[in-house]
Amino acid sequence: MAIDPKLIDDLNERRKKVILSGGQDKIDKRHEKGEMTARDRMSYLFQEGTFTEIGMHVRHNCHNFGMGKKEIPGDGVVSGYGLVDGRPVACAASDFLAQGGSLGYMHAMKIVDAQKYALKAGIPVVTVNDSGGARLQEGVAALSGYAQVFYNNVLASGVVPQISMICGPCAGGAAYSPALTDFIIMRNSGNAGMYITGPKVIEQVTYEKCTMDDIGSAAIHASVSGNVHFVAESDAHALDILKRLLSFLPSNNTEEPPHKLDTPLDLGKDPGMSDIIPDTNRTPLDVQKVIARLVDDQDFLEVQRDFAKNVVVGFGRICGVVVGIIANQPNVKAGCLDIDASDKAARFIRFCNAFNTPLVNLVDVPGFLPGVNQERGGIIRHGAKLIFAYSQATVPKVTLIMRKAYGGAYIAMCCKDLGADSVFAWPGAEIAVMGAEGAVPVLYGRELKAAEEPAKRQAELLEEYRDAFYNPYVAAGMGQITEVINPEETRAKIAFALRSLLNKKEVRPAKKHGNIPL
Repeated sequence: MAIDPKLIDDLNERRKKVILSGGQDKIDKRHEKGEMTARDRMSYLFQEGTFTEIGMHVRHNCHNFGMGKKEIPGDGVVSGYGLVDGRPVACAASDFLAQGGSLGYMHAMKIVDAQKYALKAGIPVVTVNDSGGARLQEGVAALSGYAQVFYNNVLASGVVPQISMICGPCAGGAAYSPALTDFIIMRNSGNAGMYITGPKVIEQVTYEKCTMDDIGSAAIHASVSGNVHFVAESDAHALDILKRLLSFLPSNNTEEPPHKLDTPLDLGKDPGMSDIIPDTNRTPLDVQKVIARLVDDQDFLEVQRDFAKNVVVGFGRICGVVVGIIANQPNVKAGCLDIDASDKAARFIRFCNAFNTPLVNLVDVPGFLPGVNQERGGIIRHGAKLIFAYSQATVPKVTLIMRKAYGGAYIAMCCKDLGADSVFAWPGAEIAVMGAEGAVPVLYGRELKAAEEPAKRQAELLEEYRDAFYNPYVAAGMGQITEVINPEETRAKIAFALRSLLNKKEVRPAKKHGNIPL
């Protein structure tokens, strides 16, 4: 016997009611503003016909303040899993059209179900934030829901990639879930905003006047707070960034990144690399030009582009091998490491290490940034994060010393003693405790005071110091450099080192976990 058609009709009617969410009028108004609904986002993200929804018919169980009579389609969130470019991904997206996407207990359980499914299946999990926040009518039940989402964020950390999208409001406690994930993509338009306390509360408590743009905009989080990793101009742009990011990531921590090892190993020379190097190390080098010549097809996905620009981090492939690149940027603050740059690089390194992604380090650093604010801000502690991250990393680590590498910053950018498997240096590399101008007065202070012509003698001593240390051969003579190379050989040397290290195994002492200086 065939199933009763009335049952199918009833199912279709129920589905239609949930899919329409707040109603066709609200959907149309959303589209008129150029914004997607939660289901539009799911349709754009997943391959057609592959999305399986979790909990479409879930209902809230709150009876306070008349909520017992209120029906919220899908309880304000769309949750499920499907294929993105042929790979399974789990996702939960707030539905602002249904009760403002407010989070109640059952709403939270749908997000938790997606998180748990991702953990069991070993697949990335994406959350799309577009919500009015906690459902006040549910009180502590809503807070319990948030807590369970946070707890599962932490369980999944380092196990499967977690990516958050901010496509609408994300306020108060809700902001902590994105902060616990690996990457945040935020829309720079419409009502997208992320903050703990809004302008009115801030003014009431601290008497500071501010606007939403001052504290919660994509521009502020991308350039000042460092909370946001990618800025998008629209929902579609945000989803495109998400897909591109996923193309560099493994599905979980037991898998290798999606290398393309059928790519030919190109060991030819690149004369263009020499052409971009300035005549003197005192002239800034744009490291983006070096990266463009290193990665395949100039395809480099920069992470946190607008934050701490004195260090560049991001993903690319070198002869097919997916890598995380950490590079000093001499065009900004002379490439000095500071508090924000240390934090930015350390967290990126730890992500790459958790997900088996080799590290390529491009070094041109004169030191840690001097200054009262840096010292009072804890540059010692923040710089230590970078040293900790590199030392803890067991993935392949390849370092290129391009030009300057002075003092503690030389160490902190993954020298051989911090575990670099291969260290290459260009012939003009300078490796020393400090630059000549700082070192000579310390080393020869008395002699300079006694000299008949101090300026002339200082110039002679500066030249002697430069002759001794402004080359890579002292370090190479001590075995700290694998090979001094012609810049034209850079891509070939790094590519071959990466291929030879793909089966690297490194055993560390058994322990629960280290204590990174937070």
